[in-house]
Amino acid sequence: MSDTILITGAESGFGEEVAFGLAEAGHEVIATARTQDVADALQTKARLRRITLRSHKLNLRNATDIDALLPLDFGILVNNIARGEGGPISEIPLEILHSLFETNVFGPLALIQKVVRKWVAAGTRGKIVFVSSVASLEFPPVVAPYACSVHALEVISRALHHELKPFGIQIQTINPGPAVTRFNEGMIANAFSWFDDSRNFTKHASLRVEADAIADAEALPVDPDEMIRRMVEIIPARTGRYRNVYPEEMRKHVEISTTEAFDLEI
Repeated sequence: MSDTILITGAESGFGEEVAFGLAEAGHEVIATARTQDVADALQTKARLRRITLRSHKLNLRNATDIDALLPLDFGILVNNIARGEGGPISEIPLEILHSLFETNVFGPLALIQKVVRKWVAAGTRGKIVFVSSVASLEFPPVVAPYACSVHALEVISRALHHELKPFGIQIQTINPGPAVTRFNEGMIANAFSWFDDSRNFTKHASLRVEADAIADAEALPVDPDEMIRRMVEIIPARTGRYRNVYPEEMRKHVEISTTEAFDLEI
């Protein structure tokens, strides 16, 4: 079986650096980007850094793009596509939430269903890695819409772990803690994009207080470079934990947050 690694959402940020890191470590990598222009630019960046990898167009909301990937030979699929949206779940326009789930949940699942059908038919003992977030395991104010979508992926990944284990297909999640990245900064900024104090009962000032508290927390736990190094180690490994929360101290934080939910009163 080929252990070529296909990673989605590799056009920027963690996805791009993890794709480059895996290639530098000697792995065969197929890095996907949403448009052909961006996929070509990714290939150019790789050449400038003297990294060998393949790039491919993949818009997960386009069934033709998904079908075009299926003939490629890969044994590890890294689901790294994500879009961030913030704001109170009680007021977010539903069209934004629908679009968010299309990108973060339904698109990845459409690809996964077709890949695992191919693997099962061929007897391929593949591996799927979900790059998720600690936000999927607790309640983070301000970014609840994003957290809803990645929590859905947590349930999907757990179900896949149960359903596909008899076929020798491995499932794994990587759950980074908060870090100062363009993705996280953009997600918080998005929380204010549709706000209007004359219309919304949640007011701009109160949301800003919560957003600033999140931003302060982001300065603490995660070194992005160390997270990339850990992901490059975890993704190709054929042994290890199903769930990988990083940094380790975030695991206790998540456990406390989950336990507190049992004691909430209405």
